[in-house]
Amino acid sequence: MSENCNHNCSSCGESCDERTAAQMDFRAQLNEMSHVKNVIAVVSGKGGVGKTMVTSMLSVLMNREGYKTAVLDADITGPSIPKAFGLKERAMGDKKYIYPVKTKSGISVMSLNLLLENETDPVVWRGPIIADMVKQFWTDVVWDEIDYMFIDMPPGTGDIPLTVYQSLPIDGIVVVASPQELVGMVVEKAINMANMMKIPVLGLVENMSYFECPDCGGRHSIFGESHIDEIAEKYGIDTVCKLPINPKLASATDAGLIELMEEERLYDIVEVLEDMGKDFLRIAVTYDNGEVFQHFGHTQQFKLYDIENGELTDTYIVDTNGSGHGALAEFLITYQVDALICGGIGGGAREALGSVGIEIFSGASGDADAAVIALLQNTLEYDPDYVCDHHGEGHSHEDGHSCGSHGCGGGSCGHH
Repeated sequence: MSENCNHNCSSCGESCDERTAAQMDFRAQLNEMSHVKNVIAVVSGKGGVGKTMVTSMLSVLMNREGYKTAVLDADITGPSIPKAFGLKERAMGDKKYIYPVKTKSGISVMSLNLLLENETDPVVWRGPIIADMVKQFWTDVVWDEIDYMFIDMPPGTGDIPLTVYQSLPIDGIVVVASPQELVGMVVEKAINMANMMKIPVLGLVENMSYFECPDCGGRHSIFGESHIDEIAEKYGIDTVCKLPINPKLASATDAGLIELMEEERLYDIVEVLEDMGKDFLRIAVTYDNGEVFQHFGHTQQFKLYDIENGELTDTYIVDTNGSGHGALAEFLITYQVDALICGGIGGGAREALGSVGIEIFSGASGDADAAVIALLQNTLEYDPDYVCDHHGEGHSHEDGHSCGSHGCGGGSCGHH
């Protein structure tokens, strides 16, 4: 670690144990009763643009498509999700877990307002306490087999959004704005923050984009001309939804009847979410001239295999550029790898990869392509308990020992 280190690992190019540990330690783990496939944050640069309405509608529309959906209300000091769904009951819990409240159509919801005696009680907390509460909603609540979780974020780019981005496995964000030029500026701040955290922007929603006159059918830009297309083009965002001023939708949200409403313009976002939710798996193999390389910490290349709905869609070889053990773990996280096939792997790297959900199949050997095929067919021979502890610099196993020569654990891949 450099003596000038500011502990901001996202902007650092150094390979050090401190960097890897810092990046790993932020991720909060779900409890054993929970499983969430996709996590989508709905964000805005400022308040009052309809973020909660968009969050609620997306969860409703995905629920209608047959997916199990949930809403985590991370806007701790201004929780509005329960009101949109007309929820009055309090969330219950026991000594170990908190249980979300279900809406009329079965959407799981957790919000601080579901824990307060009175929904109008103010939450006068400092930032660290609020951040801990958001993480607790992720770790302690029973999220039972959720396909899509939508997080209603507080506005801005401050402490809570940073905590959510670092602590939760965010798969993408939807940015909500209104047409004013000022809002356009803060939208770009939200997009830039997501880019800094390497989180994809799935789409932009411009709420209150126009008013459609019921008499003449003309469109009127009450809040000014839209700039959302310019912003989308600037940042390479393909999906843009423009929502009109809709008094009926606003009234339904206030009355807790959001589940009865329709907003077909949001189906562009729904299509993006459905594509994102396809069965996709990325497998990395420590790679050397077609074979499974036998020492994770010294591998010069990984071969990556993209599997979609059970079929191989792409392969590519990436150089590690001489990265060491800790940096290699971060390297795989950056490439969003789901599973690793390797020979030997040290305990530190194994722990780091396991902490972010990368499944490890160590003790494998032979042809790399054949190993991936065997993994997909649940016939891969590997040693799940093997930990290589030979980490001396330049160690080449000239004594005849091979990190992957300890035999097979006899297991089979349980990933599929």
